[in-house]
Amino acid sequence: MNFSEIALSPEIQKAIEAEGYTQPTPIQAKAIPEVLNGRDLIGCAQTGTGKTAAFALPILELLLLDQPVHKVHHKGDRQKRSNTPIRALILSPTRELAQQIGDSFDSYGRYTGLKNTVIYGGVSQGKQMQALRYGVDILVATPGRLLDLMNQRIVSLNEVEIVVLDEADHMLDMGFIIDIKKIISTLPEKRQSLLFSATMPSEIAKLAQQMLKDPVKVQVAAVSSAAEPVEQQVYFIDRKYKTSLLLRMLDTLPMTSVLVFSRTKHGADRLTKELNKSGVPAEAIHGDKAQTARQRALNRFKERRSRVLVATDIAARGIDVEELPYVVNYDMPDAAETYVHRIGRTGRAGLKGTAISFCANDERDTLRHIKRIVGNNAITVKTPDSLPAWTPRDPSDYPEPKVIKAGKHEFIPAFQAPIKPLSKAGSAVQSILKDTSHSKKSKAVQEDSYDIEQLMNKKEKKSLSVSESIALKLKAEGVDYNIIIRATGISKDVLIKL
Repeated sequence: MNFSEIALSPEIQKAIEAEGYTQPTPIQAKAIPEVLNGRDLIGCAQTGTGKTAAFALPILELLLLDQPVHKVHHKGDRQKRSNTPIRALILSPTRELAQQIGDSFDSYGRYTGLKNTVIYGGVSQGKQMQALRYGVDILVATPGRLLDLMNQRIVSLNEVEIVVLDEADHMLDMGFIIDIKKIISTLPEKRQSLLFSATMPSEIAKLAQQMLKDPVKVQVAAVSSAAEPVEQQVYFIDRKYKTSLLLRMLDTLPMTSVLVFSRTKHGADRLTKELNKSGVPAEAIHGDKAQTARQRALNRFKERRSRVLVATDIAARGIDVEELPYVVNYDMPDAAETYVHRIGRTGRAGLKGTAISFCANDERDTLRHIKRIVGNNAITVKTPDSLPAWTPRDPSDYPEPKVIKAGKHEFIPAFQAPIKPLSKAGSAVQSILKDTSHSKKSKAVQEDSYDIEQLMNKKEKKSLSVSESIALKLKAEGVDYNIIIRATGISKDVLIKL
């Protein structure tokens, strides 16, 4: 099936073509016709399967075909649309995911004249209020900010025709179910309701029963199963040596872009600082970061200006990075379902990916629960000895790991001393950081002395990327080419030309 065979208006077909889409994904092929027919729907699909388009495209089509007379505006009309009611509501668990959904509506609806806006907490509500006063057809919102604006009588949902609850299982994890029920209770009884979830715990099934009427169920993968293209690996390792193992992987595997999950915000900041000290450009993203800082870090990661993005589970929802080859569970998740969401960041849109988990002794129970969901044979046990050959310039800096047997079948690699696979590279980069730390800068920048932007200030050539600037410095310090390539992710040809 091609998109041209789906009954969508020329304006939407034009936007689809501009996005480069030709064939719908399985969830899109199954869900779009049902939504166009006005059916309530439960969509069970992993992240990265194209589910945003599965509800965004038919919603735009339905709203476009049934526009009230007062919504038709002539070109050049500058009149405010203050009387335009909200006709479609999409609820999202996080700011990042809400913004991603809003961007999708912008792209798919660019030729329709339909307006959308995104509202979420953590930022001033002034601009959001202004957008709402001008009138919007489609509202994408996080539950907390939406309830706040509803209580201020700034938002009215009296004329909502379609409501979407996206990533419902994550809503449950974040404790939003009560807020969701409050919002749903204010909607018109006559409406179309859509619910999407990667997993289907009992609480979500109960919510779906209350919220939807005679829904059709669309499922493109087994509930709670991992994405098929993802190769899953686990390393049993003492907690204090996890950073050393990660650095060794960054030095020996083609990890040009890596998303690393940390259980806590403090842990994410600490790991990010250690990676930057070792010469690996890294950024952290979590709930304590301002929205602008989170978006800036995400943009740098997408643009490959930073090699590693360390994130907590809440902040990582909505991260959509094309061709992300590696996901690392630095800390095992609290729930088995969270593991499915984490590794769904890689292997998206049919591409292959690798999910690596570091499992300490006190995290083995979580791993057993995960195996019950994804299958005992889905996760391969690995040891550091299985990593590619690794030839440091000074062997005394890189002690070989000693493997200790634990139990009958599994082994726990325990390092006698911290591994420093990038010690010379880290030393060279640290000299850059040390120089910049003494320069005059704002207090905010001084507090985060390992910000990647500071590396950019030391670029020898304005046209160089951050990775190229670091590579140039390392090259001048006499660091081995293979280590530079592994540390920065640039090609050998580019390195030679620097």
